This record gives sequence, C-alpha cells and structure tokens, in this order.
Amino acid sequence: MKDDIQKAYFAGGCFWGIEYHFQDLEGVISTRVGYMGGSTEKPTYDEVCAGRTGHVETLEAVFDADKVSFEKLAKLFFEIHDSTQKNRQGPDIGEQYRSVIFYTDKEQREIAEKLIGILKGKGINAVTELVPAEIFYAAEDYHQKYYAKTGKSPYCHIRKEIF
Repeated sequence: MKDDIQKAYFAGGCFWGIEYHFQDLEGVISTRVGYMGGSTEKPTYDEVCAGRTGHVETLEAVFDADKVSFEKLAKLFFEIHDSTQKNRQGPDIGEQYRSVIFYTDKEQREIAEKLIGILKGKGINAVTELVPAEIFYAAEDYHQKYYAKTGKSPYCHIRKEIF
C-alpha cells in the first residue's frame, strides 16, 4: 500500500478542544491549530479573537488516508462540537468560532455534504459551512497542544455519538 498523506481543516469553536480530540487518533500524523478563511495575512490570536480578520480558529490535521479516512475524521468533528450553533460554540461567541470544514478537494467536499445530509435526516440542522481551503496560518506556539501542556480538559468539546 502506498502512503497517502493528506490534510484536513476543521473549525468548530475553540481550536484547543478540536485538537484535543484529533491529536492522538490513529492515522493522524500531526495536528496544528491556527487560522483560516479571513483576509488578514499572518493574523495574531488577539486580532482573530477581536473579530477583525474574518479568520476562524482552525485545526490542521495531517493524516495517513491508508489508516484513517477523511470521513472518519469528519464524523469525529461533528460529534465533538454543536454544528447547529451559528457563529459560536458554547461560551465562545463570534464568527471566529463558526463551524466550518475547509475542504482540500472535491472528494472531501462531497463527503462533508453527505454527512451534513445525514445529520439533517436525523433532525440536526447543521449550519456548518463548506469552504475551499486557503492559506493556513499556524497559531502562536503557546496554543499548540494546549491541553497537553496545561493538563486541562476541553470545556465545550465533549464527544457525543451521532453516527
């Protein structure tokens, strides 16, 4: 089997909690938190939090598609945040916390559309945006692997099985 290394980008509230659930998943090679989807080059955390950039707190997951599928990653994403909340996630309010899948190709977009359709069929009105991936700006070092560094646990990213 040949290596099939890919990237996936998910935004669903505070990026610390999203990373927490992805970083140790089998098949995920690495994770980084950062910013995507806005117009400011090399934004800072303070700029993004102030809502001045259009960027969203985003997780970049590098994964081996021979070991874990994008669909499995996207299902996990939907199970660890509330995709029905627009421009917020729990106590985090603002468009920088909106639910977005930044897809890297047609296949990722189609899988995300399929999963949103399944959610809607279950009565879950997902407002997750599907947007082509653009430039990913890594967040400052102190944000990377935040929960591993601090020993804390996510406060608004609790896994709830849906699929």
